Amino acid sequence: MTDVEVDLAGRTALVTGAGAGMGRAIALALAANGASVAVSDLNIERADRTAEAIRAAGGIACALHADVSNRFQVANMIERARDAFGGIDILVNAVAILHAEPLLHVDEWSWRRQIEVNITGTFFCTQLVARVMADEGGGCVINLASIEASKASVPAGIGFITGGAGLIGMTRQAARELATHHIRVNCIATPSPAESKEEVANAALFLCSDAAKSLTGQVLEAGGGSAFDAWHAAAK
Repeated sequence: MTDVEVDLAGRTALVTGAGAGMGRAIALALAANGASVAVSDLNIERADRTAEAIRAAGGIACALHADVSNRFQVANMIERARDAFGGIDILVNAVAILHAEPLLHVDEWSWRRQIEVNITGTFFCTQLVARVMADEGGGCVINLASIEASKASVPAGIGFITGGAGLIGMTRQAARELATHHIRVNCIATPSPAESKEEVANAALFLCSDAAKSLTGQVLEAGGGSAFDAWHAAAK
């Protein structure tokens, strides 16, 4: 549970990788602050559990299955989210896989799978949802990338680190291209999965809020960005 409040009533969100971890924490936070949330995960049982937790708390949610590395599944996921809620105002690309092998031992399947999910999957989701947002007057896209992407942490593995660095570049370029469509694109540099999910969820709430309406193309370190810290302190 987050310790801040944002009015997201009337907004709809699609969160990928929302069956567990950071994605689940963000989905719960968005719903707790009034958004209707489409909860997507490769594992539909995990998506169902997150959606049920939202509904049990009085929120609105639906569970969706998709492998984001498959463009057709992404398109179907988006259409089902639109059918459920009528539109998409917020996209959170939280899906990620980590294979922590050292460079000399990474096989081709492991490398390709990490890039296809973490990079190509985020591209598919961003491109297809942005087309919807452009037609509907704008929106907010948030990508999650490990903070280790800027530190080249050996334990995280080269595939994961490369993907994280690519997401930062994708965020900045997408922000440039989508600004004319009133679509903001930002990235949260997340701590390791074992650390605070609450700070990441709070950062996502900040980026969805009116306090961040002028921010795009930014990489916000959860709990470490000055604008976020000021807003977080005032919102408590």
